[in-house]
Amino acid sequence: MSVLWASLAMVATPDGVETPAAPLTRLDVFHAYVWVLMVAFVVTLCATPIMRRLAIRNGVIDRPNDPRKIHKMPIAYMGGVAVFLGIVAGIFYSYLGDYFPELLDYRGGKGLAIGLDQPPVPFSILIGMTSIAVVGLIDDVVGTTPRVKIGGQLIAAAALAADDVGVKVAAGVLVPIAKGLGIPTTFQGTFETLAFSIPLPVAFGGFDHIPIDVVYWTGTAIIGFFVIGACNASNLIDGLDGLLTGVTAIAVTGLLVIALSLTVVMNDGVAGDGPRDSQRVVLCMAVLGACLGFLPHNFNPASIFLGDCGSLLLGFCTIVIVLSLGDTGKTYLVVAGLVIYAIPMMDTMLAIVRRKMAGKRISDADSDHLHHMLKRVMGVKGAALSLYGIGIAFASLGILMSLWRQRVVYALAVVFLSYIGVIAIKTARRKQLEEQVLGLESKPAPGAAPVATPPATSPAEIAKPTETLPA
Repeated sequence: MSVLWASLAMVATPDGVETPAAPLTRLDVFHAYVWVLMVAFVVTLCATPIMRRLAIRNGVIDRPNDPRKIHKMPIAYMGGVAVFLGIVAGIFYSYLGDYFPELLDYRGGKGLAIGLDQPPVPFSILIGMTSIAVVGLIDDVVGTTPRVKIGGQLIAAAALAADDVGVKVAAGVLVPIAKGLGIPTTFQGTFETLAFSIPLPVAFGGFDHIPIDVVYWTGTAIIGFFVIGACNASNLIDGLDGLLTGVTAIAVTGLLVIALSLTVVMNDGVAGDGPRDSQRVVLCMAVLGACLGFLPHNFNPASIFLGDCGSLLLGFCTIVIVLSLGDTGKTYLVVAGLVIYAIPMMDTMLAIVRRKMAGKRISDADSDHLHHMLKRVMGVKGAALSLYGIGIAFASLGILMSLWRQRVVYALAVVFLSYIGVIAIKTARRKQLEEQVLGLESKPAPGAAPVATPPATSPAEIAKPTETLPA
């Protein structure tokens, strides 16, 4: 797919003299792909009412049969299908760039030239999206077990690993460690990796050893862990009208800034960070457009919900973008992306810690998530808007971490995360803390005389007549 990068291409002026092309800016690349966003936005905006009517007609609705639910009337599911259609529509529009380059070409009077040919969004990502959406839709319509949903997420992760999407994220950690320990590394093309081979006792098929790429298999394990974690983290915070949709839109906007920055950076005289540059921008644009198209229908008072289909899908798409930031071994960009999408992951980790401290199972539901606590104080809209503000703060920190790698930024991120975490756990455990304080107050102080307790009275003594004292 032809993409406009800040290359060293030459452009011809009207008098036939070739001059260097003007370097592209982030805004130029954004303009080149803005129609991907608009297609996803329009398709989602129009498909959502259709999905709502279809859900109501077939009884795919969320009934308020749980005290944790805020709505009083049944609300339609299947909003995730509309989001899926919007994201896929935006991606397919980007495919048209192979046949109609002008659809993704923005010259803007600057004489910008097409620099590099970038591959389109791989089908492995579409396969993963479809697997996640189908499993979530089945759960919304007829219900399914957690094992089935985990199975769909593992299929999506396997599709990514098979197409080498995100597996190189481990290189930024393993390769420096190997060099520090004196372990030799090797190159696969231009990519440095850590590999060894297992010799075979007998040659088989012309091979006398089994090559093992440590970076690849470690990256594959990371993909599986991150996909499962992100999908379920997004599902957990989908508890208020418009919350997950808005938080994802803010996070993807932050990721888009990083993706655009990577497209205009110069490496050895060549613009761009690698073959995933275009794919990251397209995914960010498509997901952002779908979220913006769905948010008017989903914000309080919501007329339709994402359901598991939508919440799992948004988590998957976001983590794919985050993992793709480390495609050339820049693991610090993955860390920045995780900070940008910190709200769902932080809420999930707090839920695990909170339930373990209370002696409950991790799968036990409760009403002490971040959005639940904020809702009790600020109401539904106030809680959603507050978390939007926190999401903007995390997105700003993540962008700073990607552009300005200074210790002060990392320190601010740690302080911010710790502050929110301690307040959340303290608030959730307020009842337990109050019980502990009352228990301490009922105990006698050290060295104090024990309080005498009257002897127990037997039933016979109770029944015995009272003696009259002499006058």
